[in-house]
Amino acid sequence: MNDIKNKIISFLRRNRVSTTEVADCLGKSGVIPNIFPVVPGMYVAGEIKYVYAHSESNWSVHEQIQTVPPDTVVLIDAVNVNDRAVAGELIVKYLHLYCQAVAVVTIGKMRDANDLIRNRYPVWCNGYSPVGCFNTLVQENDEVRRATTIGRKKYDGAIAVCDDSGVVTIPKESFSEEFYEQLEHIEKQEDIWFHCIDSNKWTTFDTVCLKKYLTEK
Repeated sequence: MNDIKNKIISFLRRNRVSTTEVADCLGKSGVIPNIFPVVPGMYVAGEIKYVYAHSESNWSVHEQIQTVPPDTVVLIDAVNVNDRAVAGELIVKYLHLYCQAVAVVTIGKMRDANDLIRNRYPVWCNGYSPVGCFNTLVQENDEVRRATTIGRKKYDGAIAVCDDSGVVTIPKESFSEEFYEQLEHIEKQEDIWFHCIDSNKWTTFDTVCLKKYLTEK
């Protein structure tokens, strides 16, 4: 499993395979809704480390990020935080500089937007708020345990691809040679499509819908 996972990540990074192309390989799926980059022009692909905040507290985030593997995308899930920001510059700096995470993705809001932008941190989130979570210990209830169990199963160990269009995740069940070949195929297809448009001066209808390149010289 690790061999094919690393092979996929290496291919994604080497070719900067876009979230659009990855979503196409996943049958037009895989996007985390409404997640966008803090700083435009960045590209990141890597294995996900899943952590979470809950019940208006980010105590669990501080606790869980003590053991973040390097070269990972840290995904922070926000469970019942009531629109509070789950992290800010302090957590992002710690993860990026000291844990050597390649990106931080929050399914929730961030704070310290001006500092994140100024320092060009690789962060993706669904908005900002100056009002953060409390850093107090809150016991998890059954609802939180259910939500985080689902989140961990879905995201932890999956692959995240992040660019200006958002974040797409490749689930663990897609780690296969077949999926790797799909990535190779879609990269070649993109090259062919743009060649047909730019060099052959074909219409998008002839290229994408009719696929005339399959029958014409």
